[in-house]
Amino acid sequence: MKEVKATFKTTDTGKIPDEWNVVKLGEILEDVLTGATPLRSQKGYWQNGNIPWLTNNEVREGKINYIYNTKEKVTEKALIETNIKLIPANSLILSLTASVGKVAINKIPLTTNQQFNTLILNKRVLPEFLAYYLILSKRQIELLAGITTFKFIGKETIKTLRILLPPLPEQKKIAEILSTVDRAIEKVDEDIEKTQRLKKGLMQELLTKGIGHKEFKNTEMGRIPREWEILNLSEVFRLASGKSRPSEISDIQTEKMLYPIYGGNGILGYTNQSMINKETIVIGRVGEYCGSIHKTTKFSWITDNALYATNVLNHNLNLDFLTYWLTFLNLNKFKKESGQPLMTQTIVYSIKFPLPPLSEQKKIAEILSTVDKRLELLRKKKEKLERVKKGLMNDLLSGKSRVTNLISKEVKR
Repeated sequence: MKEVKATFKTTDTGKIPDEWNVVKLGEILEDVLTGATPLRSQKGYWQNGNIPWLTNNEVREGKINYIYNTKEKVTEKALIETNIKLIPANSLILSLTASVGKVAINKIPLTTNQQFNTLILNKRVLPEFLAYYLILSKRQIELLAGITTFKFIGKETIKTLRILLPPLPEQKKIAEILSTVDRAIEKVDEDIEKTQRLKKGLMQELLTKGIGHKEFKNTEMGRIPREWEILNLSEVFRLASGKSRPSEISDIQTEKMLYPIYGGNGILGYTNQSMINKETIVIGRVGEYCGSIHKTTKFSWITDNALYATNVLNHNLNLDFLTYWLTFLNLNKFKKESGQPLMTQTIVYSIKFPLPPLSEQKKIAEILSTVDKRLELLRKKKEKLERVKKGLMNDLLSGKSRVTNLISKEVKR
């Protein structure tokens, strides 16, 4: 890392490099344009439209979204007759209602819905630099909305946001460094998606056709290998509901708070006591995660938002294979719908289960486990890169670290 030797000045925001300035956002803007939604009932505003129209769900949080196209288009008629505005390319689009703080840079002229304000920048600021600064400033932006049920920040209010502004060459270098990390994160995301598709395909093949079978039979579950049996899950295990959460809970695992607490959506914390002393299967029992599947560690606690297998009845059963098969089955589709979604023991027990020979179960589980290990490595790599990015943003956008050439070793890997 080659650092620039710098002197600092004291401001009401703290010490900043001498060459930097504290400015209000409005001082570096030519204009702020608010989006709109043309009437859906007016087909002339939408039918055969060719002008891109951006919505909030097309923009992800925590990154710069470069927009080259949009899902929906509006017509010239809408542009003329309604209050939507055509935004010039390379403007900075910022969500100031609903999901406050999402940012995008449009690489094409477009329009947006009313959840966005678009910042038309003057020549003092680089769009990418300001985008990263606004991502870092998400909390300060949210505070501008005040304490309301529905967050909304008007264009005049957002202009009051104070930012630290380096000279343009330094803005460019900061943006290049952070973009390098973002590209590395995007590459890992692509690898994760590719590996997830591989796993999905393998599960479809292995959990219905097995390994190397040439003879199949027709059953109530469809065609399966001739050697496989069909059981009800009631013949496979017994289920029980978990218990209330223990009194002492930690968000992180420590020597004292060692045992994971499993809820309907997996691990939700750690405690100093265990409820079970063997690996088992947890099934989400109520609500959004009803039917989700997790395999526990040997010692753990299970909450009353979940069911768990207290006893596996079939000794010719591999627990990993059963976990993969229940995940593949998607138990959520069997949930009871009256009121809050619910998964009962009766529902689970009635489900049919194909049972391969134990040796084949182990082979299938080993193959899928190899893919899961690859996914886990990729997710850890992404987490590491995100920590690198967060640290760089905090240092570079505050002027704490000033560099001419900073490409992290972690990013190169």
